[in-house]
Amino acid sequence: MTDVRVVLVTAPTGDPAAALARLLVDERLAACVNLVPGVRSIYRWEGQVCDDREDLLVIKTASDRMEALVARLREVHPYAVPEVLALAVDAGSTRYLEWVLAETRPG
Repeated sequence: MTDVRVVLVTAPTGDPAAALARLLVDERLAACVNLVPGVRSIYRWEGQVCDDREDLLVIKTASDRMEALVARLREVHPYAVPEVLALAVDAGSTRYLEWVLAETRPG
């Protein structure tokens, strides 16, 4: 296992998702965020089944930045309970993994 994590977060489509991505990269909580538009989420919320369009943020970060990343998402995410799922990265391109770790060091 590496010290890199891939974090999945859904957000309202368009500008709100892009603003979250930019903030996380600007604050070095993420090395890179891919925005995957057009995700359709069907879920139960407050007793209702919802069917919404969202963007999926695929965030690459360091494991030791997870706590700060989650705390920041709680502060700025527009959802009351944002989806934040961290996946451990077992292996990958050494140079890419090193880049992720370097770019998530506080400046």
